[in-house]
Amino acid sequence: MKTIKSNTPTFIDLFAGCGGLSLGLEQAGFFPLYVNELNKDALETYLINRDKHFPHLRERFFSNDIKNVIYERGFFSGLFNDFEESFGRNFKNHPVDLVVGGPPCQGFSGIGIRRSYSVDKKQLPSNHLFQDMAFFVHKIKPKIFLFENVRGLLKSKWTSTGKSGEIFKDVLETFKNIPNYNVKYKLIHAKDYGVPQNRPRVLIIGIRKDLSPKVNTSDDALENGFLPEPTYDYPHLLDVLSDIVDKKFEYGGETKKYPSKPNTPWQESIREEFDSVRVSLKGDKLTEHEYSNHSARVREKFGYMISNKGEIPEHLKTKKFAQRLLPKKWDEKGPTITATSLPDDFVHFSQARSLTVREWARLQTFPDWYKFAGKRTTGGIRRAGNPRKSIFDREVPKYTQIGNAVPVKLAYELGLHFSKLLEK
Repeated sequence: MKTIKSNTPTFIDLFAGCGGLSLGLEQAGFFPLYVNELNKDALETYLINRDKHFPHLRERFFSNDIKNVIYERGFFSGLFNDFEESFGRNFKNHPVDLVVGGPPCQGFSGIGIRRSYSVDKKQLPSNHLFQDMAFFVHKIKPKIFLFENVRGLLKSKWTSTGKSGEIFKDVLETFKNIPNYNVKYKLIHAKDYGVPQNRPRVLIIGIRKDLSPKVNTSDDALENGFLPEPTYDYPHLLDVLSDIVDKKFEYGGETKKYPSKPNTPWQESIREEFDSVRVSLKGDKLTEHEYSNHSARVREKFGYMISNKGEIPEHLKTKKFAQRLLPKKWDEKGPTITATSLPDDFVHFSQARSLTVREWARLQTFPDWYKFAGKRTTGGIRRAGNPRKSIFDREVPKYTQIGNAVPVKLAYELGLHFSKLLEK
């Protein structure tokens, strides 16, 4: 039995993906009790990075469709009993501190909207997972819950003839109807919390009424103290990536060792090992730094973009012509990019290539020790999934896992804030 100190905050992560949200919370001092993630590759990524410090996650919990488990008779009583046996804490009298979840966003994202599937959003089971999360919260009764999703949720509609924002209205009302919680929401931008991306996200936060800060009639979560004040300390791209630019890179090859020492405090921080302050130096092992083997025409296009501030000449335009060139430094507006599930959405600022998995992970503020399971990438319907069959009937390779994740730094700032609320 692994005991948890009485003052250690606990959390459950639903729709956990590869674990960005969990990792930030762990860095903020939270202890993970339970994880649910349907995709086996994403779940394996989650687990391999926690086998040493949180082995109970692999021993007891598996890849499940949340709809197939939470409505089973005895699921919640069994879960509470497991917690008590595993951690020596009566969770019925000492509730779980935090439940978090970001259900799959394919039905609400701009990319999802652009897909040519003739299927109403009401018909897609994945678009109703917020109801399952609300049911889970109702049963577990945590002190705080957090729902995270894409900005497109704010304007999404159930049918092509529906009203803009009707889905978000239903989502918000569902969480507001959970008894004994004050519920607020906010559209935030990850760059405001130290992430080198714009990455707008909708956050819905519910805090048990006996713990809530003083609230007003406004639904604004930041205004009501449900969210931390922004830090506005995002790094430039050179701060994020310059130390792993290998001048000897080869298309289709891999850089296996750090080509240089860390150049900035940010780079030192991202290189820190999980359980020590040691920083990886030049010549130490570097993983997930494989380069795509672009065709000569694509290399020519990328090279032209680097030399011409991102412009693409007509003769080099391809089906994938919406690529953007990463800047070395942000302009006065700050980061305007958002890491997606597509590795070729952005071109490296100094080399005619797309970003590696490791570079993609750094944009999401994953530390360099974090490993990723599954395929490096895939394409077409295998990656996107077919809603007519199931949104879950798809592959989730490394780039997609990272692109779907909550930035670790954002989760960390949220975790610190929630810890303060729990102390009151």
